[in-house]
Amino acid sequence: QVQLQESGPGLVKPSQTLSLTCAVAGASITTDGYAWNWIRQPPGKGLEWMGVIAYDGDTYISPSLKSRTSISRDTSKNQFSLQLRSVTPEDTAVYYCARVSSVVLDGMDYWGKGTLVTVSS
Repeated sequence: QVQLQESGPGLVKPSQTLSLTCAVAGASITTDGYAWNWIRQPPGKGLEWMGVIAYDGDTYISPSLKSRTSISRDTSKNQFSLQLRSVTPEDTAVYYCARVSSVVLDGMDYWGKGTLVTVSS
């Protein structure tokens, strides 16, 4: 059983940096065949894929967010993190971390519960 859990501040002020961490249990983030994603869902809207970090540390960021977004990892803690800079109220959303598995044809087989981040002054 793989478990993912998002953590970080629930309120961020405009122009500041949104930082979240996803703790992973039951699987190693360095194992070949898996990659680790950030996805968000603004209130009343659909899911938006933000980016991914592969088992070897390579990252891919959505073009619409690339200029503001970084994904990193701490292999000693088996966790990965999201950094979204210069936030605005439009960045208010539920943020999820999720695993992609080659075993299920690159589908996302495990998700965290999500955490709501509100951008407001």
